[in-house]
Amino acid sequence: MAIVKNKNIKKVVLAYSGGLDTSAIIPWLKENYDNCEVVAFCADVGQGYEELEGIEAKAIASGASECHVVDLKEQLVTDYIYPTLTTGAVYEGQYLLGTSVARPIIAKAQVEVALKVGADAVCHGCTGKGNDQVRFESCFAALAPELSVIAPWREWDMVSREDLLSYLDERNIPCSASLTKIYSRDANLWHISHEGGELEDPWCEPSKQVWTMTVSPEEAPNTPEYVKLSFEQGKLLAVNSQELKADKLLEILNILAGKHGVGRIDIVENRLVGMKSRGCYETPGGTVLMAAYKGLETLVLDKESLKYRESVALEFSHVLYDGRWFTPLAEALLAASAIFAKSVTGDVIVRLYKGQATVTQRRSPHSLYSEAFATFGADDVYDQKHAEGFIRLFSLPSRINAMKQQANSKES
Repeated sequence: MAIVKNKNIKKVVLAYSGGLDTSAIIPWLKENYDNCEVVAFCADVGQGYEELEGIEAKAIASGASECHVVDLKEQLVTDYIYPTLTTGAVYEGQYLLGTSVARPIIAKAQVEVALKVGADAVCHGCTGKGNDQVRFESCFAALAPELSVIAPWREWDMVSREDLLSYLDERNIPCSASLTKIYSRDANLWHISHEGGELEDPWCEPSKQVWTMTVSPEEAPNTPEYVKLSFEQGKLLAVNSQELKADKLLEILNILAGKHGVGRIDIVENRLVGMKSRGCYETPGGTVLMAAYKGLETLVLDKESLKYRESVALEFSHVLYDGRWFTPLAEALLAASAIFAKSVTGDVIVRLYKGQATVTQRRSPHSLYSEAFATFGADDVYDQKHAEGFIRLFSLPSRINAMKQQANSKES
């Protein structure tokens, strides 16, 4: 993968959002890469209609020759979110990897467009301080190492929104952005992230205007709501017995959980590039889905299987966060979790109330739970006398160690 200033580039595909940064990147590319042709690419990952409305016209007005808007919503859920769910991955104990999980599918689709139109390079608007530059470029390297990569934030001398707005104004390029933007946000079907503004100070409590997908738990309904999730081999099949496409089911969960204030976190995380960052994340439907999935796992996985799956979760959380989806390690971890997911079939009831998603009921045809074995009453499937021999063998290393220490103590 060539991360160089290749001035011979004739055509480049830009990951385009329609925002201030990418609106400025289009004319900048044409001016700094010998009037190369710029093709805009926009991934629809569920960021919302208002973000996509008129985006083709915006791209053309900024100087792009064409704009490809690719609908990736259902594929994002089935091919990326569900597999990640089966690993149980949660980064640093809290973050459900909402931004990270969307990057591989966006990068893959961008490469596909680049190859389709015969481009020499791909371009992104990620900053030189963030994780996304690593995620995108690692995917590019794995999928199309022959393409050059252009990262304007590591090349140009513009450093602020004022600089970008002035740049566009000088070229009479229309842009709806203004100087009043407070937060940096990234949204998809799984979540929305918020950074910047008062959040740059970890001692400052997030204001009400930070949150967009969920109500405040204090203002949520005073009556709990119960939702039933039905799974088949690790994939969500239905919500409240309603079977729909994967992306539609997640949309329903986002609405149900959002009105109960479920899915908010406020964290300081360790970025891949070495610095810490503070962000607020909302993952309403994802929080419910993760709780339900793990609740069902407790029925169907034995102790050693669950222990191993938990180790996969920890490792995969870093693999995904670091942008290593298209690697042998990621493939191996996903394959391992897929084995366990085969048993994750059944129904779970989740109680939504004041910011909490609590599993209250669960059932599965593959359940390993047996009331006959677990009961404290009389039964004929378990003889309590058998426990004595098991405990003696289980504690044998401790017994031998203690006896050894006693013997050494007497000798001294």
